[in-house]
Amino acid sequence: MQKKTVRQCHFCQVNQDEVNYKDTGTLQRYLSSFGKIVPRKRSGVCAKHQRKLSLAIKRARFMGLLPYVV
Repeated sequence: MQKKTVRQCHFCQVNQDEVNYKDTGTLQRYLSSFGKIVPRKRSGVCAKHQRKLSLAIKRARFMGLLPYVV
């Protein structure tokens, strides 16, 4: 059997409670090459921060900071 590597949430590691929608560099890490939001399983983010992350990405898209499609 193979061992699963447990990823820890990036936002929990740096003790960051909120996800800022203006920080496009960080948000870009959690978008696929097609502009879709990357799921938790692939990104390694916990459920609490995934909800905040998706909301921040949607806000940034609405404000014109991130594209809807690439």
